[in-house]
Amino acid sequence: MTSSSQIRVGTAGWSYKDWEGIFYPPGMQHRKQHPLDILGRCFDMVEINTSFYGHIKPHLAKLWVRKAEAVNPNFMFTAKLHRSFTHNPMAVMEPTSAASIRPNDEDEALAREGLEALAGEGKLGALLIQFPVSFKNTSLNREYLEKLLRQFIEYPRVVEVRHDSWENPDTINDFMQKNVAFCNIDQPLIGRSLVPTEHVTSPVGYVRLHGRNYDQWFDADTGADRYNYLYSEAELAGWKDKIVRIAGKAEVTYVVTNNHFEGKAGVNALQLKNMLTGQRVKAPEPLLKHYPELNKIADPIYDDTANPDLPLLA
Repeated sequence: MTSSSQIRVGTAGWSYKDWEGIFYPPGMQHRKQHPLDILGRCFDMVEINTSFYGHIKPHLAKLWVRKAEAVNPNFMFTAKLHRSFTHNPMAVMEPTSAASIRPNDEDEALAREGLEALAGEGKLGALLIQFPVSFKNTSLNREYLEKLLRQFIEYPRVVEVRHDSWENPDTINDFMQKNVAFCNIDQPLIGRSLVPTEHVTSPVGYVRLHGRNYDQWFDADTGADRYNYLYSEAELAGWKDKIVRIAGKAEVTYVVTNNHFEGKAGVNALQLKNMLTGQRVKAPEPLLKHYPELNKIADPIYDDTANPDLPLLA
């Protein structure tokens, strides 16, 4: 890591039922403890996942900021843009293109309310605009993307594309001219899936690790099955080198693990944080018990506080 850059490592989301008893202690609901009280002690960023499915409610955004800041004043959020801007409403069954994406004025207004609540607190590190692999590099899609990027120009924008037709010098130059970050991803390489990259096209560097669950990526019964993958230390070491090179060109780099099944994103994020800093990390006690291999790099966070106010999950 260069002295002039920051690398922030965290998970994609924090509100998963299968994390209770694995990442979080059992009975979190009954004790009314907020997950960010624990997550904020382990990491210094998180990517808001629920904003893809439902717009961020401003009062919840402010709650999240308050909860995270209480344990980690330097904590930052990134947020996914709502799926109405990036996916065909029938994306599970039909491909996505500019012709099938149909956001409306209410979607924009609601999206802005939540994003502004975070940005107003100085806690919105980036807005992730995530497209599916069916969103290909066509003239119609490029026109739509250009319009969308202008629509949210006031935020640090990151674009995630998954089809390899976007991997070309014209795309990279265009992103640079627009001051938009290219999202470097790790995903199962099936068909024309985008291969791992290390592009830096704005002051923001961005990396997302989805796992490599080839067998269930497109055939999974649930999204949880799709993200059931634990990276090996050797696989992470390859990404560690890429991240260091990305951070050498960016002002701040966000590294997000999205393999959330049974807390595996937390395991791999902690391993990456250890690799990048060379220092031991803090981990929740349940995670250390469930994944004992973490004990060689992590010390436990003893759960001695439970905040009895306000909702648990976002």
